[in-house]
Amino acid sequence: MNKSADAMIHRLLKESSLLSSSQSIDPLLLKKMLERHHGLSGHLQPLESEKGHTFILNAGASEYLVKVAPPDEPELVTGLQIAAMRYLDDAAHTLPIQRIKPALDRRDSVPVNFGDGASRILSVFCFVEGVLWEQVATVDEDLVKIGYMLGRVNNALQLFKHPAAARGLVYDIAHFHHWAGLVGYAPDPKRRLLAHRVFKLFEEVVLPRLSSLEMQVIHGDCAPNNVVVDPHSDTFVKAILDFGDTVHSAVIFDPANSIAHLIGRTQDHHPWQDGFAFVAGYQQSRPIDKSELPLLPVAALARLTMLALIRHWKAERAFDRREELLASAEYYWANLERTMAVPLDDVVAQFCDFSWTSSV
Repeated sequence: MNKSADAMIHRLLKESSLLSSSQSIDPLLLKKMLERHHGLSGHLQPLESEKGHTFILNAGASEYLVKVAPPDEPELVTGLQIAAMRYLDDAAHTLPIQRIKPALDRRDSVPVNFGDGASRILSVFCFVEGVLWEQVATVDEDLVKIGYMLGRVNNALQLFKHPAAARGLVYDIAHFHHWAGLVGYAPDPKRRLLAHRVFKLFEEVVLPRLSSLEMQVIHGDCAPNNVVVDPHSDTFVKAILDFGDTVHSAVIFDPANSIAHLIGRTQDHHPWQDGFAFVAGYQQSRPIDKSELPLLPVAALARLTMLALIRHWKAERAFDRREELLASAEYYWANLERTMAVPLDDVVAQFCDFSWTSSV
């Protein structure tokens, strides 16, 4: 990787707060802050979080999700996800979006200090009961409904603006070509070759079109661990969570993010079948321009490659989770290998044919 590319990926990782040290916070002090600012008390249970700190607060009859942003994340960036959620709550209240629990003074988030001189943003959200999408076996009809709901979210966000929306987010597929230097973290030469094939596809197919794609603020991470579902409900989707990767980018990258988690994951049917179903639903609420459809599978392959590479990168830093991260990376590499075995022209042709699926 040349020096300019190295500097770019480092800058993106830093701007995404992924280089932050995981500095612990005092749970007793956090409890006092929750009582002072939100009038809430109860038992705090820590959850794994990529950045900052996340807890479930059991407050008796109610549960809440408590998030403390990392100290190096600018308040404006933290405020972006809060503002997007508030906008959707006000402009499209019927959408199944996780709700904010305002502070006693009606603010959606408050700056707090844990005695180390660094200010962090404290946000509280209503906890959504149910199971995550990743915890249930889904069929085509379920995936159509999730895709349909993401399309509705993007429709609702079309007019949303925020000064931090143009931030540099490392997970934004628009920056995929800057990830090439992370290929060196993958020890298997076959995996590195696979990644380089995806980089070449991205540079040939997506990069030349990047400036002409439809752009707006998108959710950025409609993944199986960010959607609560109800298998017994007709709508299936109960809530879309975590707007932490909200960013102004190409609209087509939002369904591509989701497809990356679906393709190649099973060996008993076509590697792209689940992706086809998801996009069929998405198209029903937010049609994709025909000129952009050929870019969709390449963008999904780019995101899937990112999922694998970031785990190798993290494994070098989180030694206590190294085995778990490497196993997860291997899962994504295997999915990528199965998926890339299908000719790209066939995949594009299938994405253009949605007649096989039922309407939502």
